[in-house]
Amino acid sequence: MNYRTLKGFGSAKLVVKKSIFIGYASPASTKGEARAFIEKIKSHHIDATHNVSAYLINDRKNFSVSYDDDGEPKGSAGRSVLKLIQNRRLTNIVVVVTRYFGGIKLGYGGLVRAYSDTASLAIENAGIIEVYETGQFDVIFPYNLFHIVRETVEKAGGRIVGEEYGGLVKFTIETRKDEAEKLMRLLEEKTKGKVKTKGII
Repeated sequence: MNYRTLKGFGSAKLVVKKSIFIGYASPASTKGEARAFIEKIKSHHIDATHNVSAYLINDRKNFSVSYDDDGEPKGSAGRSVLKLIQNRRLTNIVVVVTRYFGGIKLGYGGLVRAYSDTASLAIENAGIIEVYETGQFDVIFPYNLFHIVRETVEKAGGRIVGEEYGGLVKFTIETRKDEAEKLMRLLEEKTKGKVKTKGII
């Protein structure tokens, strides 16, 4: 399963018409982790006007999605943060945006923008990574093809994780599972069929 998530923790601060918005974004692998993160931020900002949150968890077995407007007009806060998460195609993520009201009402559209912009900055500061399943296969070849095989694997983004030297060379290659067959075909093409590939684990 390939997905995009956060590299780590990120935070950001915006001031909009005297209201202070502080965003926090973090990876979370379970609903429990996401909820614990939300509670931690809420307890840290116990004096805040609102602590708006959203999370999306998907680990194949469990799918959980939730948002909380925390007293803001319905759909203007938590829902806009969740929509941002979905539009960025992120999963296993939790975001909290804290607001200290500055005395000037922002209106529905203003709230949507303020919460979305703060969440977006926190996500950017956390950094986005792609997580993907890996697969391994063996490639067996004569010594005179050593450099071409190594170069082909590395240029395609694969890694040589095992090497054996006997009458022939055997490399164990690790690559993205969904690209393993493509790399096997590429190796055969580059060596004019002089390599033998076997197995995808």
